[in-house]
Amino acid sequence: MHGHNLKVPAMPKTAPRPPKKRGVSRSGAREGFGQGDLPLRAGLYARVSAAHQHTIPMQLRQMREHAARRGWRVVFTMQDVRSGAKHRPQRELVMDSARRREIDVVLVWRLDRWGRSLSDLVLTLRELTELGVAFVSLTEAFDLTTPTGRAMAGMVAVFAEFEREIRRERVAAGIEQARREGRHLGRPRSVSLKSKHVRQLFREGVSKAEIARRLAIGRTSARRILEEGA
Repeated sequence: MHGHNLKVPAMPKTAPRPPKKRGVSRSGAREGFGQGDLPLRAGLYARVSAAHQHTIPMQLRQMREHAARRGWRVVFTMQDVRSGAKHRPQRELVMDSARRREIDVVLVWRLDRWGRSLSDLVLTLRELTELGVAFVSLTEAFDLTTPTGRAMAGMVAVFAEFEREIRRERVAAGIEQARREGRHLGRPRSVSLKSKHVRQLFREGVSKAEIARRLAIGRTSARRILEEGA
């Protein structure tokens, strides 16, 4: 065996990895947020009542500072100023931007600034997660860019379902209690008993307002009776 030169076969070269594409599939979208070559695109959202709109600059300033510390690029800021309103047009614009994959993370000041209720919060977080868009609430340290934060989101969903179940049980218990006590459920009997007269007067050409006045019922009740009989 002496004198023979053994040739060791060359190891195959590792193929270069393809460049990462910009969008929800990059590393910041679901795993290890902020680890990619490109900074995450952040959308900032603030909401206050009309009486507290002076706090918006403070909220936005602290959110921008947080985004800067994380190396995120703020692409827009949205703000709703309402007092107890259910419709939040600027929040809808944030969601539309997420659906178009224009942002990678939504940053808010506080959870109640974003969600109208626990159920609403869960629904919107679920949609953002499915879109590959993260969600961060600054003051609660609620951060879906981390495994711990995503686990917290699962707990929020559990509590939302618990809340819905409690409400269903309360409604069912209230109906059962009313039945046991002999209380009438649904439309007041006084209105139901006048349905025939409402329709008769309407056929005679009497206006809905006049029918309501003559029979001492509300205009809405008269209109509902006529619509049901149509």
